[in-house]
Amino acid sequence: MKKKKVNLRDLKQDSKAGHSHDDGHNHGGSPSDFKTYIPAIVSFIMLIAGIALDYFGVTFFKDWIRIIWYCIAYLPVGLPVVKEGWKSVKKGDVFTEFFLMSIATIGAFIIGEYPEGVAVMLFYAVGELFQNAAVNRAKGNIKALLDVRPKEANVYRNGAYTNVSPKDVSIGEKIQIRVGEKVPLDGVLLSEKGSLNTAALTGESKPNSVLKEDKVYAGSINLDSVIEVEVTNNFEDSSIARILDLVQNATARKSKTELFIRKFARIYTPIVVFLAIGVTFLPYVFVDDYVFRDWLYRALIFLVISCPCALVISIPLGYFGGLGAASKNGILFKGASFLDAMTKINTLVMDKTGTVTKGVFKIKEIKVIGWEEHEFMKYLTAMEEQSTHPIAKAIMEYKGNGSNYKAENVSEIAGKGLKGTVNDKTVLIGNKSLMIANNIEVPNETESIVESIVLVAINNAFVGYVVIADELKEDAKDTITALHEVGIKDIMMLSGDKNSITQQVAKSLHIKNAKGGLLPEEKLNEVEILKQNPENKIAFIGDGINDAPVLAASDVGIAMGGLGSDVAIETADVIIQTDQPSKVVRAIKIGRSTRKIVWQNIILAFGVKAIVLILGAGGLATMWEAVFADVGVALLAILNAVRLQRMSWD
Repeated sequence: MKKKKVNLRDLKQDSKAGHSHDDGHNHGGSPSDFKTYIPAIVSFIMLIAGIALDYFGVTFFKDWIRIIWYCIAYLPVGLPVVKEGWKSVKKGDVFTEFFLMSIATIGAFIIGEYPEGVAVMLFYAVGELFQNAAVNRAKGNIKALLDVRPKEANVYRNGAYTNVSPKDVSIGEKIQIRVGEKVPLDGVLLSEKGSLNTAALTGESKPNSVLKEDKVYAGSINLDSVIEVEVTNNFEDSSIARILDLVQNATARKSKTELFIRKFARIYTPIVVFLAIGVTFLPYVFVDDYVFRDWLYRALIFLVISCPCALVISIPLGYFGGLGAASKNGILFKGASFLDAMTKINTLVMDKTGTVTKGVFKIKEIKVIGWEEHEFMKYLTAMEEQSTHPIAKAIMEYKGNGSNYKAENVSEIAGKGLKGTVNDKTVLIGNKSLMIANNIEVPNETESIVESIVLVAINNAFVGYVVIADELKEDAKDTITALHEVGIKDIMMLSGDKNSITQQVAKSLHIKNAKGGLLPEEKLNEVEILKQNPENKIAFIGDGINDAPVLAASDVGIAMGGLGSDVAIETADVIIQTDQPSKVVRAIKIGRSTRKIVWQNIILAFGVKAIVLILGAGGLATMWEAVFADVGVALLAILNAVRLQRMSWD
């Protein structure tokens, strides 16, 4: 499905105007601007003054003076709505709230109910101001992201640093970022180290330490010393630009609930209009003491109540609030439909490496026979300095890697390990095959170790081993517990890592169903088998690269995309920016909270409208009750939707 593109400039202007692309309104002005409130204030003062003059029976306030007074009170709030209604009619869209409010209030003037006509339009205008303020509040997170976009880059050219637009910087150029400045473009760190605040990208305020050649991302704030960065992406391809595009376009992908309500509103509004016409004229046939004015008044009440404002405003706003709240928590939904989908998930399938583990080798255990550990590690690190293998990198992080031992005559034995000389001693490091090939006996205890193991022999004698393992993420265990608590009972782990390691990780996390040694197509096949049961609603969590086929096939694909993962952003439906699996639980909770509020608004709107419609048809409701059924309920629904911005899902 091709997604609707939303221009950044359009969104910025739209935010200033207090609109969403979906609400169908176009009243202009920002509620933060006092001028926006002036028409409502003028109408309110004149309405109250007119009611007071009526109440005290002031002699001059009658006939044409009274009519003109209320007309002047009506115009500031009524004229913009009448204009919008006329524009809609000319476009062939008759049954809009603008047209309905115009007909109802003008009709009130025709039958002499001037204060009520002004009051209906005034309350409608106030409701619109509240709506715009609520939309602006809901867009706060996106506006914050817009503000995060760096305005200039300090690029090194012709022997000096020059300030230019980030759009004018090419890949490979060197830029400098001073303390407190935003990183303007994605790149790699040229300085030895740095400290960055990535809150705008990840939702996490904790400083992120980076070392030379580590990736840094546009939108981060430099906290420590001046740093230099080599640019790796153009401005439009930067992480912050992609995230902005993703969040903006999320509003274009509506949920089924939202689409249903909009279609329903288009059907039920004209039905109520024709019912109002019937309420006006049909009683003439059935009622003996028919009074046209009374039945027209009831019909006008029908028209006011029929406005679908509470539905078509508050429901999109509810989903927008959910998307904003998720973004604030470092979770990006690609559309409101996925907020809904998250509430229906009952089966969770997850990758292992990079999802529940860090994907980084660490020393888990050191076992030494007949040697001091520190001395043993000096020999081992001297040898591993000659290797570029990931396991070698893990060993080099050992605290004793500062020794001055040097390895000589190091040779790599394919598929087995390394052989060399340290302090005139022959050193062998590698797997069991290397030991067997050199007639070195290995203890039986090593057979039961499922993780990667480095065996060490010195002068043809076995002296110990080091166990290397991928480390669990800090919140991995708590995540599984929390998933059970929110009702996700079926959890499955699928991994490309060897089955013994996968089973061990699954056991430590209390995951009963796990399979290892799988190719990407085999993972996909496992998910397809689960999908054969129509009751299964499946979410898959992966790293967004080799898991792309499964992410696409699942009901909800969740990527531990981190920053800058192109495949994750393209393929997944939900992106966890911090790579924390616990955020999946939060995403489910945010989806459920959003859906709960949306349905509260639907029930509130339909319930109140139905009651007042019945009362209005029976002549028991006045225009004031109609105002509450329309504008009042819309205000309550908007205030209810705004609660999402204040909620916490810890």
